[in-house]
Amino acid sequence: EVQLVESGGGLVQAGGSLELSCKFSGFTADDYAIGWFRQAPGKAREGVSCFSSSYGNTHNADSVKGRFTASSDSAKNTVYLQMNNLKPEDTAVYYCAAVMESSLCTQGMDYWGKGALVNVSS
Repeated sequence: EVQLVESGGGLVQAGGSLELSCKFSGFTADDYAIGWFRQAPGKAREGVSCFSSSYGNTHNADSVKGRFTASSDSAKNTVYLQMNNLKPEDTAVYYCAAVMESSLCTQGMDYWGKGALVNVSS
């Protein structure tokens, strides 16, 4: 029932910006958290940002602080990840994931999207 679909990925030059969208449906609670994760080739999946329906953008990884911001448009059932000043090391597949009745993002989120590729050229 729960679905998350990422969109907005693509190719961008270093220093540029992209906004990813995570359209969600089938949520069973008003209290939820949606996390953004990424996985680059040959690397482990890492948490990027966490958005809580109650508290907003609660966490950002040190590597993206000051550059990435998570936000939402509740009327559109969508969470966004605005990515500014992109760097080649940001290149990865980006996933959104959700957990119900929680404000915490972890690697053990219950529901995951299929991912969107972000490729930042040098």
